[in-house]
Order: sequence, then structure tokens, then C-alpha cells
Amino acid sequence: MDFDTKGLYFIPLGGSEQFGANLNVYICDGKLLAVDCGMGFADEHYPGIDLLLPDPSFLEENRDALEGLIITHAHEDHIGGVAYLWNRFRCPIYCTPFTAVVLEKKLEEAGIRDAEINVIEPLDRLETGPFTIEPLPVSHSVPDTCALIIETKYGRVLHSGDWNLDPNPVIGYKTDAKHFKAAGKKGVLAYVGDSTNANVDGRSGSERDVEKGLGAEFLKCPGRIIVTTFASNVGRLITIARAAEKAGRKTCVVGRSMHRMIGAAFHCGYMDDVPSFIQEGDLDKYPDEEIVIIATGSQGESRAATARIARGDFPAVTSKKTDTVIFSARKIPGNEIGINEVKNNFSAAGINVISPSDTDNTIHVSGHPCRDEIAEMFQWLRPEIVVPVHGEHTQLQAHADFASDCQVPTVILPKNGSVIKLAPGKPTLQDHIVTGLLAVDQKRIIPADHLSISQRRKLQYTGAVHVTVVLDQRGDLVTEPRVNTIGLIDPDDLAEEQFLGNMHEEILDLMDELSEEKLNDDHFITEELRIGVRRFCYHFLGIKPATNIHVVRV
Repeated sequence: MDFDTKGLYFIPLGGSEQFGANLNVYICDGKLLAVDCGMGFADEHYPGIDLLLPDPSFLEENRDALEGLIITHAHEDHIGGVAYLWNRFRCPIYCTPFTAVVLEKKLEEAGIRDAEINVIEPLDRLETGPFTIEPLPVSHSVPDTCALIIETKYGRVLHSGDWNLDPNPVIGYKTDAKHFKAAGKKGVLAYVGDSTNANVDGRSGSERDVEKGLGAEFLKCPGRIIVTTFASNVGRLITIARAAEKAGRKTCVVGRSMHRMIGAAFHCGYMDDVPSFIQEGDLDKYPDEEIVIIATGSQGESRAATARIARGDFPAVTSKKTDTVIFSARKIPGNEIGINEVKNNFSAAGINVISPSDTDNTIHVSGHPCRDEIAEMFQWLRPEIVVPVHGEHTQLQAHADFASDCQVPTVILPKNGSVIKLAPGKPTLQDHIVTGLLAVDQKRIIPADHLSISQRRKLQYTGAVHVTVVLDQRGDLVTEPRVNTIGLIDPDDLAEEQFLGNMHEEILDLMDELSEEKLNDDHFITEELRIGVRRFCYHFLGIKPATNIHVVRV
């Protein structure tokens, strides 16, 4: 660490310029405490990539000073990165019981068996190094979610994690004002808080309203119903099952990640009174009008169950025109293209698709606080400082502006890597450390700005040309140049095939123009042909493709 670490600092390493990939660090007199380690979804800017992770290099470089990692809850954007990254910073992990069950399964699947997972109960106090942490139970869409009171000799910080003020949650805790008011009476130095809905007026609503709304929607549907939602939204899974039962329907769950979350919920006793699910293999035993299928893939993920059903390549479920598909989830910014593709595939098959904006019934509520709830939290805590996190810049800025409107004395708007000194003295944005995103690329993890990804992105738009010329030692062509193109022409089209013939002639002309001296310089030949071929393609196609020239000497 290049900055003077005497004092209390906060550094967001991920999640403060995008949704997902949350990773936050508190530093007190040189000792580190990490909070959450999640993942995010990749969009079309990352060809071949499904998942993004925060860069843990800072934790890795300061591993000896890292006291531990606390996970606030079991949503993928807060827990999903642990199994991928833990080996890089190897420290004790602390989390509540349900979160621990989910995490243990993830680590087991990743082949990690030596991670130290410490289960902590809400309102228990944990002391590690200069930090005393008290998890405060909050309502959210997954069980055992907690905000964190982080106490140090410099002051008390409330790290909110994800939360809302659902007055009657279907699962997990209710956010109890008394815990936050008690913290406020003791004095809160800083509130580091969820910005997801900071630009949304009103309140987030109650999951109980979704049960009523889905129940009303189910009664309108003539055939099978496919409901897609976040796999980790255990509260919504329970809501759907109960609404289905009231509508006289059985519920079937498809999608591996959803089965994993349900297994964890059953293990912890959170689904003991939930109607039982039927197996995929038993779907044909019931009439269509008695079936509700809950499927993963509400964000348009191409490999998830909903997208595969829409494409017709999910063996267990074949879509029918009498089906109704309900999206019981919000769009995460950046996922619009994938979601629309899934919807279009269903629509093209004549299947009715319903999103929250398509009905007056409440079929989704957010697990994150809207402005009225944030204002209430400010009133309870009366923090000296507000640091917005968890969102894109638009949400962070809205949260910052709202905090200022609520008369919070100091508001600091961070970026990923911002080094924020909270105490002692005047709170300041003091430094910046290099951080970024990592990409999960099939069997490896690489920087999100890796050359291979940028080259794939370029190939999406420009195509490629590969040219091989075989020369003897004097520089004469031994055989005709070999030309291959990708993404430029249709070789079965005779008119376009002529393009290859013309390019072949262009290459011969370029070779003829080279002097005897230049014909002995492979690098010069390569560059001349590369520039000439790109110029030729641009002249005829308006495209400058990625161009590879191979000069072979025999």
C-alpha cells in the first residue's frame, strides 16, 4: 500500500461502477477487512465470456494484513466470485448459516476444501484485528441477509449490503428499525450503502404483493406457465410455489443453480411449509393447465433454462403455443439484448410473454431500497458521511445527490479503486489504486481487457483475412498465394467468389512491385501485404478486416 494507512479507509474494488462483481475493503491502521466477493454478467462487449469478477490483486498483495472476508448474503453478485478467487488471497470467511451452506457447495464444486468458513449469527459480535463487526438482520430476497456494523477506534460504519423495508417478507428477516436507531444513537461515522434504486421514488414493495399478483396472473393463463426469475431469489421461489398451489397448479423447477439454492433453503429449514415440487420427468403426468415451471435465466443468459427452452434445445421442456412465459425479475442494465432475444424467440413461436410492465398485477418487487426507504435509513442512522456503492454511475450519483438533499454533512462519490479516508480528520478521496474486472473464459480467468477479448470483439464487426505466401530464397513465389476469409463473403455466391479472385490478383500485383532487396525482408513483405489487403477490402466492402499474413521460405 503506497498511502499512509494510519486511520480508517474504505476502498471499493468492484461494484461501484457496475451492477455485480461487488468487492469492498476496509482498512484500519494497516489491517484489512474484505466485504463480499461477487460476480457479474458479461454483455456483448465480451464475446465468449459469461461471467465477470472483481480483480483481487490488492488483497493478494496485502494478504498478510487481511483479517478476513465477510459475505453479507448469498446472491451471486456478492458471493459468486469467492470460489474463483479465494486461492488468490486465502483468508478466513465469515457468513450467516444459509450463506455458509451455499458457499460450501460452491467451494466443493471448485475443488476447494481448505477454506475456513466461520458461521456467524445475526447480532453476534465478531472481533478480528482492529475491527468489531455486528451483523444486523435485514429483509431481502434471500435468507440470512445482513447489514454490517463495523466498529473501529476511529468510528462506526454501517455497510448496508442489499436490503429493503419489506413490511412482511415471505422468508428471512424483517429489517428492524430498533437496531439501526441504536447504532445511530451511538453515532455513525459513515453509511456505505446500496444505490440500486436510489433514482426510484417511493418504496420497493412487499413480496406478499407478488404472491397475490402472480396468483391473479396465473388464473388468466390457459396452458402451462413458465416463470423465470433469479435463481438465488429464494423468496420469489416460495412466492411462485404458493401462488401456483392457490391456482390449483403443481410447480416444477428447472435449472441447476436454482436446485442448488432450493437445496440450501431446505437444509436450513426455510422451505418446510412450501408446497412440494414435482420432478422434470413427471411433467407429462399432469395436464398443462395444472403446471407452473420455474426456470433460471431471467437475464437472458444463453446457457440458462429459459433461453434454451426458447431456442428449443432444452430436452426436459418443449415449448407450446398455449404456454405463457412470465418474467418475474427486473432487467439488469447491460442484459437487455439477451433478454429481448429470449422474448423474441418465444414470441416468434406464438407464445405469450409477460413482463412486469405488461400487467397491472404486481409480478416483481425489488429487493433493494427506493428513495423513501433510503431516507428512513438516513433518519435512523444520521451518518456523518455517505458513500454510495452497488450500482452504475447513474445510481451512485442519484444516491449522492439524494444524501445531500437529506442534509448529510459529507457525501463522497467513489469509483472502483477509490481510496477514501473516513477518519481521523476531514473525510477525503485520498488516492486511487489500479483495479478492474476479470473475465471467466471457459477454463481460465483473464483480465477483462485481455487482448484475446478485444480481438474477438473486433472480429465480430470486421471479419478476418488470412494470406499465406510461399517464397524461395530469392523471393520468388513457389506456389499461388493462399487466401482464406472469415466473416466477409459467402463462398457459395458466385459474384462474391469473384472477390477472392480479385484479391488474389491484388496480392500478385503487390509482390511484383517489391524490389529484389525488399523481397528478402520477410517483415517488409508482411507489412506491405497486410496494408494492401486491408486497403483492398475497404475499397470493395467498406470493411478493414483483421489481416494475418504468413510468409513461408523454402
